[in-house]
Amino acid sequence: MTTVVLTAAARSDFGKGAARRIRREGSIPAVIYGEGSELVHVSLPEHDLALALRKPRVVINLTYPGGTVLVKPRDVQRDPVKRSLDHVDLLIITKEEAQERGEMAEAIKTATAAAEEAGMDAAAAVQALEEAVAAGENPTEAAEHAVADAEHKAEEYAEAAAHEADVEAAEAAEAAEGVEVAPVVAE
Repeated sequence: MTTVVLTAAARSDFGKGAARRIRREGSIPAVIYGEGSELVHVSLPEHDLALALRKPRVVINLTYPGGTVLVKPRDVQRDPVKRSLDHVDLLIITKEEAQERGEMAEAIKTATAAAEEAGMDAAAAVQALEEAVAAGENPTEAAEHAVADAEHKAEEYAEAAAHEADVEAAEAAEAAEGVEVAPVVAE
């Protein structure tokens, strides 16, 4: 499972100046919230948080002065120029949801590795995996055939492009022979 353990510090000062000061100190301002819980303002170590956010479907086991919770990143705000972290919203999740996110993360790793081994675009395999899971399939089973699904889609696109090229070539040949092709008029 893709779980990262982080420790947060409580923060009591708010606003633009306070956020800038927190970032200068090497931390990122964040909020923790969830259904039935109170909003908690914390700051997280920038480097550790940045490493955690690189992982797909990451679950953060967060310890803060109010206790320990499982959270997932809900909204990650970055500086538009520097692309550095500015602020993170963390949503409290259940152990079951954390397990599901972990299974999906493992399935993504499997599909990505299989796609790279097959010489395919990993993003296409991940997209096929996500579509299969959205349709109700188990992530582990979907990962096994995600590459095949992506290859099948690529073949369909290639066939459609070849057919379109053949149609254009036929129209060009007819035009070259002097046979008039009736133009299609859009109404």
